[in-house]
Amino acid sequence: MAAVGCSGVAVPVDVVNKQVALSPLTGWGRTGGSGSSVLPASSANLGDAVVHGPDRGVLMRGLGRSYGDAAQNGGGLVLRLAGSAGDAILDEATHRVTVGAGVSIDDLLRVTVPRGYFVPVTPGTRFVTIGGAIASDIHGKNHHGEGSFGNHVQRITMLLADGSTVEIGPDRGPDLFWATVGGMGLTGAIIEATIQMIPIETSRCIVDTTRAHDLEHILTLMDEGDHRYRYSVAWIDLMAKGRHLGRSVLTRGDHATVAELQGAATASPRAYDPRVIASVPPVVPLSVINTLSVKAFNEFWFRKAPMYRTGEIHSLAGFFHPLDMVGAWNRLYGPRGFVQYQFLVPFGEEEALRRIVERFAASGAASFLAVLKRFGASNPAPLSFPAPGWTLALDIPSSFNGLSDMLHDLDRIVLDAGGRHYLAKDSHTTPHAIKRGYPRLAEWQAVRDRFDPSGVWRSDLGRRLGLID
Repeated sequence: MAAVGCSGVAVPVDVVNKQVALSPLTGWGRTGGSGSSVLPASSANLGDAVVHGPDRGVLMRGLGRSYGDAAQNGGGLVLRLAGSAGDAILDEATHRVTVGAGVSIDDLLRVTVPRGYFVPVTPGTRFVTIGGAIASDIHGKNHHGEGSFGNHVQRITMLLADGSTVEIGPDRGPDLFWATVGGMGLTGAIIEATIQMIPIETSRCIVDTTRAHDLEHILTLMDEGDHRYRYSVAWIDLMAKGRHLGRSVLTRGDHATVAELQGAATASPRAYDPRVIASVPPVVPLSVINTLSVKAFNEFWFRKAPMYRTGEIHSLAGFFHPLDMVGAWNRLYGPRGFVQYQFLVPFGEEEALRRIVERFAASGAASFLAVLKRFGASNPAPLSFPAPGWTLALDIPSSFNGLSDMLHDLDRIVLDAGGRHYLAKDSHTTPHAIKRGYPRLAEWQAVRDRFDPSGVWRSDLGRRLGLID
């Protein structure tokens, strides 16, 4: 019996189990690495590798864009599932696409945008796989109105721990379906999914921009006006203090129609070819993200934004994925990497949000990437992160002195306010914090144990946070 990689070369099972050299893996933050046996896989032969996997278990890995250790399995087996967007099946009658789990959002958009369709939800990068999007239940700028990625998944084909394949959905095996949405890859291997897409007329967005002079101003703008927009996101200057605390740039918009385009764009309204315009070299000896550089950047970015501008046309890539224009931008933080800290606090707990922003501003922790969004209703997934409230995500260099103690102090503020942390970004929280933040954890564990009683699916994150035994 053999496991077959995407190259088509048979890999003997004893090699899968015993003889594959361990490869170092980290998340996008480049911290907390571990070694795993990493192999390519095909959907046709995935079952052999899983059933005959090592004692430390098996995990699927996409493009490694989880910031912490969610896609690592130290001492175990990590499988990469191949996929081609060219094999995706687009049903234009229902606006649904059926696509392999190993296909990236980037590759999918290159096929669907010229045909008039956009993904229902996208995070800040398009370099995530469909399987990873479901496992993390990703959210984007439209959660306040349209929810997270799992809300738009109609069907999943997945491989279970015993090697069998099942089809599940919101109305077919809903307990396993919702445990898989946001389940961080610990319920099984997603092979294929059918997703409800958004019909679009063009490959552009029409965007309104507003500068907010402090935290209260930005919260008011979003609370009173987000319902008028499909997409909304605010960048916050976390270096600003005093009367400028929380000053922000708010961008909101929707997909542009053909009638809203002007000039040369009208000749090719669905043209789509996003590019990487620069790449950070493999070795950056020191972090270029520090207090001085971030203060300068934040001042420039805030002053660059208009006080108020409406109806500006942006490309899809420019509006949704600006950081993707810089390849390997995570290297800017140097060899020690960085931590992304993302939390939510419920509506009515704005004082907790203010205390956290004040703490960051006072600390001098350098964060040029700080993003605020409003969440709408949560979905039925026990481990899905979004819930009604405010979410703030920010990057901090791991070299910052006292980072761990500061984040644990902030954890207490978040949890005391009834909030929680995003598993796909986490690299520092504790099992206690997850139990408090996710009150349905035991419900999720019961479903997982029913479909994986021997604990085949494992990850470093699952072990660290007590999600699995």
